[in-house]
Amino acid sequence: MSMNNDAIALTEAVYYILLSLYTPMHGYGIMQNVEDLSNGRVKLAAGTLYGALGTLLEKSWIKALDVNGRKKEYVITEPGKNAVKNEFDRLRELVKNGKLIMGGG
Repeated sequence: MSMNNDAIALTEAVYYILLSLYTPMHGYGIMQNVEDLSNGRVKLAAGTLYGALGTLLEKSWIKALDVNGRKKEYVITEPGKNAVKNEFDRLRELVKNGKLIMGGG
């Protein structure tokens, strides 16, 4: 697996937030989408979501869009897409190695 030195394991919440933001979305929409994507397993509290959004904005993995001065929407950036791709590759390697050791399809 080839990852750059900036690659780190993402938390599950951050991974789902970034996946959600391939489509511009406001905070409540992100919370709903993450719950839907995870089949109800991951439920984000507002504090967790907005803390993560602040961190992702600082890293420039997402950017805020001003939509008619109303609810702020967020969208993933190229660096954010790279972070998701690195995490996807890391997870795929974990599954591959698990199958190798434990067997199964």
